[in-house]
Amino acid sequence: MKVTSLSRRALGLLTGVALLTAAVGAQAQDRTLKFAFSLAKDHPIGIGAQKFADLVAAKSGGKLKVNLFPNAVLGSDPQNLSAVRGGTLDFTIMATGLLAGLNKEFMVFDFPFLFRDFKEAYALSDGPIAKSLLAKLDSQGVVGLGIWDLGFRNITNSKRPIAKPEDLVGLKLRVIASPIYIETFKALGANPVPMTFGEVYGALESRAIDGQDNPVAVIESAKFAEVQKYLSLTRHLYTGMPLMMSKKTWDALSAEERSVIQAAADEAKVEERQALQSQEAGAIDRLRKVMQVNEVAPDELERMKEKVRPVVEKFSSEVGEALSKQVSDELARLRAN
Repeated sequence: MKVTSLSRRALGLLTGVALLTAAVGAQAQDRTLKFAFSLAKDHPIGIGAQKFADLVAAKSGGKLKVNLFPNAVLGSDPQNLSAVRGGTLDFTIMATGLLAGLNKEFMVFDFPFLFRDFKEAYALSDGPIAKSLLAKLDSQGVVGLGIWDLGFRNITNSKRPIAKPEDLVGLKLRVIASPIYIETFKALGANPVPMTFGEVYGALESRAIDGQDNPVAVIESAKFAEVQKYLSLTRHLYTGMPLMMSKKTWDALSAEERSVIQAAADEAKVEERQALQSQEAGAIDRLRKVMQVNEVAPDELERMKEKVRPVVEKFSSEVGEALSKQVSDELARLRAN
């Protein structure tokens, strides 16, 4: 049978991958690593985590195994982060806003109304600014493996649709325990209540709080429609999700094992983002069947942006004017192309 040059190249590539996997497998020790996170296993983050675990196993010839612990079964995000730093947990993933305690510069990703779309968010999350910030986590006992995607946040509540800034006044809304989230909702007239994700459903059900904000994929997978009537598509904040590994675990790995982990993280990030966008596209239509969903008029969104402008100015100073300018310049460059 005649073999074309293309098929020879394909065969050579497959052979090379097989040899590389065999080489890594020979270098790797048998290890079982733990990956804990707060979201459900069927959320895109959970799908990405499973892809990551599968890739780590495949690329290491089965020597490295990653066990998943979704739904906050090992603890809240702050507890997981503490465990990763201490070396008792190997991987976790959480919102950039929760890393402000380690490095306040991460708050630059959480400025309200910063990004127009996913393209801008991914460009910043994968670019030199994000890589520099992730590298700084080393000194905190954490290795940053990239920033995955939670999506653009929208508001649910049990009281009324949010069609204008005044509709937020007086609402008790759960927020991430991050200064910029708290100040953003205060500026909009709401009463922000910091709370870990695992507590939110119960607090909504008992009416201890009126509402919360999250991307629609989270709203759907967490079944918030069971305890919330209104969903308002504000897209007021974008949430990136840094994938983090314990530096103690990382330092114990060989160079080949580290290469496997990083390559798997990079590949799984692509699949996670695709799953997120795919789920988000359908989630709004599905949620319309069980919630009252409303868009917010562009002029009212502009009014919201004006109300939170002092928040952006305040935290631009806190994260550093140089970093804030870097982000602004990068977004301006993207928008000009």
